[in-house]
Amino acid sequence: MAGLPRAGSTVLCQLLGEHPEIHCEGHSSPLCNALLMLRRCISDDQFMLSQLDNHFERSYANMKSAMQGFLHGWHAQSGKAMVVDKNRAWLHCIELLLHLDPEARLVVPIRELGQVYGSIEAQHQKTILLDFGDHLGDYDRFGRADQLFAADRVIGSPLSSLRAIEELPPDVRGRLYFVKFENLMAHPAATMDGIYAWLGIEPHRIDPQKMQVRPHESDSHYRFKYRHRQQSVIAAPQRHEIPPRIQAHIRKACAWYYEWFYPELSESA
Repeated sequence: MAGLPRAGSTVLCQLLGEHPEIHCEGHSSPLCNALLMLRRCISDDQFMLSQLDNHFERSYANMKSAMQGFLHGWHAQSGKAMVVDKNRAWLHCIELLLHLDPEARLVVPIRELGQVYGSIEAQHQKTILLDFGDHLGDYDRFGRADQLFAADRVIGSPLSSLRAIEELPPDVRGRLYFVKFENLMAHPAATMDGIYAWLGIEPHRIDPQKMQVRPHESDSHYRFKYRHRQQSVIAAPQRHEIPPRIQAHIRKACAWYYEWFYPELSESA
């Protein structure tokens, strides 16, 4: 699972974890990061490079086999037919993932961008004595919004990965399933039915008013700016009022996003 922050990944993991065929810890996983570090490390290893010089096909096959073993071994103890691994970086390296496991699929939570920003800003105002991990607390609201959408920041980075989908081959794009936060909140059962069908697993009845609550991932790591508390009931959050200048800036800078996913809100609509 990989997508935007504040777009429902926590509740999605909570719901997926209730399916008897699915193992879902619900916490952000280091697996993707570990695979990327392994690739960087082995690509710089002098012994590996020497082997590639002399026996490229065999040595490359060894690398692939080892990385596949690492990937599949990570959740080998789950005992379930399907595993959910959560990390926003999966979307950025979807082609690496599919090279190692052609059957992998990626669920991508998305949300109207003004509300993504609004959720983060509202939580910051509740915890204003704490700075962000990347020190955005000193900015004014407009400046903070601008920084959050920068290419290396918490909204801008996954947005860049979403934008890059346009260049992916059709068969890779077919491995992506986008879940709108608004639909998940308004129609949770129907939304989950669509996910189960896309995954090719048996339907499972969920009760949005009686959900299993499990320990959530660390909030202190994110300085309590991005909460991950699980709830027993699905209820749409209160809509955030976004200053018009900030909303207009977001719409203009991310016009492609609205054209792709929210055409009814697009300026060209």
